[in-house]
Amino acid sequence: MRSVTYSMNISLDGYIVGPDGSFDWSGPEPEVFRFWIDEIRDVGVHLMGRRLYETMLYWETADQDPALGDAEREWIALWNPLPKVVFSTTLSAVEGQARLASGGVAEEIERLRAEPGEGDIAIGGATLAAQAAEAGLIDEYRAIVYPVLVGGGIPFFPRDERQVDLELVETRPLAAKVVYLRHRVLR
Repeated sequence: MRSVTYSMNISLDGYIVGPDGSFDWSGPEPEVFRFWIDEIRDVGVHLMGRRLYETMLYWETADQDPALGDAEREWIALWNPLPKVVFSTTLSAVEGQARLASGGVAEEIERLRAEPGEGDIAIGGATLAAQAAEAGLIDEYRAIVYPVLVGGGIPFFPRDERQVDLELVETRPLAAKVVYLRHRVLR
């Protein structure tokens, strides 16, 4: 069965964006970008909410920029053909290899797990991940932790007041004191 993974950059105090909605504190570290390139290779489909979808739309046409480096072009070659499912109540259309979700996150994950396919089912975005976590559908939490305290914003982990036991699978230091943490949900 395909694993469901939730991966995001987070602050040390656990937020994916700060109180003002920015995430400039997680910005461009070549080694971290290389990590994300390697990570996306194991993904078969990516689920995301509207906000993350709109942020990632940049990559649909970024290859037209002659100033892009090799790493960015490699990311585009992997990201653009990747199937994506977008959860939104306001969008009527999406671009590229994306489609709008026809049901809730639990229904989409069940359908994707039942289909033949390779690679993980990745979730991006804390709001969508919270819905999947509440339904007990996340198999792994993967966090790229930045050495900054932002003091509030959108939390990486849902605040649903239930205990979820995790097993540490991997820890890896990355550039600029950034650390990768990978935990598997114990069932």
